[in-house]
Amino acid sequence: MIQANMSNEGNDAQGMEAAEEQDATVHIHPRADRSQHLRIIEAILFAADAPLAIEKIQGFLPEGTDVLALLTDLQQNYANRGVNLAQVAGLWTIRTAEDLSFILRRETFEQKRLSKAALETLAIVAYHQPVTRADIEDIRGVAISKGTLDILMEVGWVRMRGRRRSPGRPVTYGTTDTFLSHFGLNELIDLPGLQELKGAGLLDASLPPDFEMPLPRGSDELAADEEPLDGDERLPLEMHLSEALENTEEGSTG
Repeated sequence: MIQANMSNEGNDAQGMEAAEEQDATVHIHPRADRSQHLRIIEAILFAADAPLAIEKIQGFLPEGTDVLALLTDLQQNYANRGVNLAQVAGLWTIRTAEDLSFILRRETFEQKRLSKAALETLAIVAYHQPVTRADIEDIRGVAISKGTLDILMEVGWVRMRGRRRSPGRPVTYGTTDTFLSHFGLNELIDLPGLQELKGAGLLDASLPPDFEMPLPRGSDELAADEEPLDGDERLPLEMHLSEALENTEEGSTG
């Protein structure tokens, strides 16, 4: 009887060890069906922070599972959805559908300060429009850099209005609705006057007594000395906007 009991105890111990070993190696029930395997793979791919190798996915499924066939099925299921299952460099990942990628594109705008020359040119155009390039140079007393007017037209604050009825028929320039919107103006007549500019420190307090502020022209209609554009004028962007904004050469010379 004693030997029999010892034998039974030995068998029980071996059975417990075998059960513990089995519990330690089987993580997923071997009878889990195909749909469950698909759900597992789907969860793994969504949680992954990088594309996964098929061997990595296999480690989460019972031995013998046809992972490639499951991935192929899942790829077909996601073919017409907002995200797709894709194979990249032999690895598997869930990514945004290519035809929808433009929706998630982020556009950033980097603000850059206009040069002193560009601001002065903008002020001249706003108060004296319609003006030609020669008018601007005459008022400022210095030549305009090649890109100054191009910058202002690129940002949408200045536009070509027409052509002056004079030799050479130079292009005339004026401001735009975008200019009014950006500076919070309803119309050009709302531009600050002489006293406002003095109060803001933008004009020298010791101006000549006969100094007068020009009254900006608030109409888009062509002036008596203007004629329509020919229609073949092009914006001569001699330099890219970002490069022009960084160009401080003119600002340092006047």
